[in-house]
This record gives sequence, structure tokens and C-alpha cells, in this order.
Amino acid sequence: MKKNLLFVFVALLCLTPMAYAQKKGTAKKDNTVVIYLVRHGKTMLNTLDRVQGWADTPLTPAGIEVAEYLGKGLKLEDINFKAAYSSDLGRARQTARIVLDTKGQKDMTIIEVPQVRETNFGSYEGDTNYRMWTDAALYMHYKSRKELMDAIGKNPEILQQAMSAFKALDTLGMGEDYYDVKTRGQKAIREIAEKEAANGGGNILLVSHGMAIGNFLSDIDSTGKKAPAGHMGNAAVSKLIYKDGKFTLESFGDMSYVEKGKTASEK
Repeated sequence: MKKNLLFVFVALLCLTPMAYAQKKGTAKKDNTVVIYLVRHGKTMLNTLDRVQGWADTPLTPAGIEVAEYLGKGLKLEDINFKAAYSSDLGRARQTARIVLDTKGQKDMTIIEVPQVRETNFGSYEGDTNYRMWTDAALYMHYKSRKELMDAIGKNPEILQQAMSAFKALDTLGMGEDYYDVKTRGQKAIREIAEKEAANGGGNILLVSHGMAIGNFLSDIDSTGKKAPAGHMGNAAVSKLIYKDGKFTLESFGDMSYVEKGKTASEK
């Protein structure tokens, strides 16, 4: 009898690690990816109120400062990134580096993604925003730039029409419209999300550009939530959640991280 009990006891000891390993191996991982999609800091062309799409200029002192504020704000919130991506344009890459360095992730490599560049405005690149928007307004049969802007405020889809006007008026044949930008950007964002989900998920930094971010996020939310059209501040954060193959837009154009970093810097 004692020998039988001893055999059963030993058998249970042998089975327990196997059962634990099996349970551990089949345990579901979350794999949720949280993308912090950031607009770059203020640049020279931003300051001069000139069109800046594929054309590029470096950050101004104010642009560097706002990127530093963002880094400090993210650090205060204890947000650490598993990976970092940016557009291949210098202003986005520079912003990403400042954010990471300021928050203490100096050794993190930034992966450049050309597909999340700003809109290509063709022959309007470097020209005044006033001229481009006025030309578009008249082309769309509005009386003025202001009237067009007011219309966009009431109906964000008119911005998509304005982008089609920019492309139609471009004399170089290089301009992009809403669908061009949205298609390339959403494809890249999904590829990033899928890659990072396969790596276990986590927080991801992605630095891009104002109008492009609006296009990327305009209809990416699986619940049908629409991203608003309008001005986005430099270093603003839009938070995008990817889980089980679907995106959820949690916030858009959020300046709270910058404000927290600025407040901490002024103490």
C-alpha cells in the first residue's frame, strides 16, 4: 500500500511541471500596441507661415523647446517606449530624438518611415499658406480663404476637397490629395502596429506631420469615430490603440503632455 502511495506521489510531482508548462504556454498575451502619434516641433517655415510638405526646415529654438516639454511630460507620466518611428523628414526625426533624449531613452534607435511624411504640395512647397489656401478657395468657388476655412470648421470633409484642389492646381504634377496621403499612411501605421503586436505590444512613439496625421486618423477607428479636422499644435499627441487587428482612436491633438512638461520646467 505504501509503495502504491509513493508511486502516485512521485507521478504527481512529475506531472505538475508539465501541467504548469502547458498552462503557461497556452496563456494568452495581451499584445496591445499604444501608438503615441506626435506632430513635429515648430520649424522655420511654420514660423514664416509658409507651405511645408515634403520641403523641410529644421526646428526653431521654440520647436526644440516644445519637443523637450513633450519629453518631460511623457517622463512625468512614466511612459516608456518599446520602439520609436518617425517620418524620414528632418523635422520629424529631430523631434523624435529630442523627445527620447529628454525622457531618458537616449539609446533608442529611431526607425524612419517615408510613408508617414507630410502631404506633398507640389509647386506650392515653400510658398505662402495664404496664397495656396486663397487659390484653393477660389477654385472651389468660395469668395475668400476665410470663407473656405469657416466651411471646413463646420464640415471637416471640405478639407478633403481642399486637398484635391491643391493637387489640381499644382503645376509640377507631384501634389497629393487626401486619399493619396491617407492610403500610404494608414498602410504604414498598420504594418508598424502588426509588427509591434507580434513583438508583444507596448508603447510606441511615431513622429509625423500635422495635416498628414489628420488624414491618417480620419477614419482609422474601427468604431466609426472620426478624427476632427483643424489645426494641431506642434508636439501634440494623438493616442491610437491597436488590439486584435483593430484600431481605436483614444485622443487627438492632445497638448496635455507638453503642458505638464512646461509646468515642471518652470518650477
